[in-house]
Amino acid sequence: MSQPPHLKVLTLPNAGELALSIRAKAMTFSDKRSLELLGYLERLAPTEATVLIVGETGTGKELVARFIHEHSGRSGPFVAVNCGALSETLIEAELFGHESGAFTGAQQARQGWFEASDGGTLFLDEIGDMPLSLQGKLLRVLQERCVVRVGSRKPTPIDVRLVAATNVDLARAVDNEHFRRDLYYRINVAPVNLPPLRERREEVLPLAAHFIAAYGRKLGLAGGIALTREAERRLLAYDWPGNIRELENVIHFALIMCREQRIDAADLRLPASAESGAASGWEAQLAAVVRKMLAEESPALYENVERVLVATVFAECGCNQVRSAKQLGISRNILRSQLKRFGLLGKGDAFEPGDEDAALGESAIPI
Repeated sequence: MSQPPHLKVLTLPNAGELALSIRAKAMTFSDKRSLELLGYLERLAPTEATVLIVGETGTGKELVARFIHEHSGRSGPFVAVNCGALSETLIEAELFGHESGAFTGAQQARQGWFEASDGGTLFLDEIGDMPLSLQGKLLRVLQERCVVRVGSRKPTPIDVRLVAATNVDLARAVDNEHFRRDLYYRINVAPVNLPPLRERREEVLPLAAHFIAAYGRKLGLAGGIALTREAERRLLAYDWPGNIRELENVIHFALIMCREQRIDAADLRLPASAESGAASGWEAQLAAVVRKMLAEESPALYENVERVLVATVFAECGCNQVRSAKQLGISRNILRSQLKRFGLLGKGDAFEPGDEDAALGESAIPI
């Protein structure tokens, strides 16, 4: 399977030396939607605007951050820091540096990541995981353009462009008082939204071709490796909860397992029940909604899903309790308990005309 000549591919430097599971290592731009995103990034990169990249894990947030840096004209380094991986007790010293003796174990002065990226770009991944206690200090650094090391009172000027990224809904985090509102507005100057791979399926096969070529060379496979039609269908139908990162792992394994220069569907190790596609079933669509709610940190997830389910079925059944209970596969008594709990009981009659026979059949079922 060859790549179209106009295909634009972003890759991490030394991608072949990196572990499989750490991050997405390639992005492709070939369809109208992705090319529009690429054009947006090209216009955004030469500016000094602070960028906030929002996307699920494995969608390529660091790739976008590196692209912005490489096209920014900045001569300094690109420094990537995962806020979620830093110890809460040491994150301030990691970001802003420390002086000798500032705390136990600080035997010598050390610059932080802001100073290390002076003249370049600092990429703060998973900024939504940053402790509230540190968010105010980060805001001050961004406003005053200088840092104060832990154990020092002397400010150090810095020239750093910040690119932040998150896989959670920061606006919701602000409402839940998990993230500072003023910091959110300060970093959300130029937003970049990366859709998950299941919403840009036109990129699946170009990405597969890229990984086939990359790992084919690494594994010493001579000649071209082709995907069968069934394998392509399975790749396009799968929901890709792990996004680009998962696709890379699947292709790598398939190249190890394939025979006669062909990757068949069985080589992909994809569960048939996990297929979705545009019209592949309600289970995948429902799973996608649940994943989105998880990413947004929706409170009381189970109760909210149950409430929507009961309310939707009840409305579709014309507020008829017996028909609703039958559709849900539960007893009418249980349904009435749920309707009461969700404040929906008043929307239907307490006892619908014509339901006597059906209700009698449930009279022995305990509440």
